[in-house]
Amino acid sequence: MASIIQASSISDLKGILDLQQKNLLQNISLEEQKDQGFVRVEHDLAILKKLNDLGGHIIAKDADQVVAYVLAMTKESKEDVPMLIPMFEQFDQVAYKGKKVSDFNYMTVGQVCVGKSHRGKGLFYSCYQAYRKAFEDQYEFAITEISLSNTRSLKAHEKVGFEIIHTFKDEYENWAIVAWDWR
Repeated sequence: MASIIQASSISDLKGILDLQQKNLLQNISLEEQKDQGFVRVEHDLAILKKLNDLGGHIIAKDADQVVAYVLAMTKESKEDVPMLIPMFEQFDQVAYKGKKVSDFNYMTVGQVCVGKSHRGKGLFYSCYQAYRKAFEDQYEFAITEISLSNTRSLKAHEKVGFEIIHTFKDEYENWAIVAWDWR
């Protein structure tokens, strides 16, 4: 059984990067993308450490191997991952509960992934419960964006409690911004 903790070592961060590489859009087949989902953003160790220092990523470990993760991003880190800057720009425009998202104190899910060998065992849900427990006292909700073509991820997020609050199209694809209210 996997244990769920906050990442605390360089070894933990390297484990995240290893799992990320195995699930990046460009590293898996189209069939696997459609059936199993994918991650899009590729991080490096320095950025992952900086994000972890600000928020504390949630990981699931089976023995010494990272088998799932939920990355934490704060408003302070919104400029650190260039590919995600447009997401934060959307947050400046999108309304949620009558205010702009950017007017709230929120935690951003930078990315979530469960390794192939551990899918279907409840780790996605369990990692998100640990994420909420770690951050709900400091933030009003969690928010992220998901490609509408990543149907497995959309369904899993809705099951946890996320709701679609906005959809949009950029030059690459259609996206859903989803929020999980912790209040």
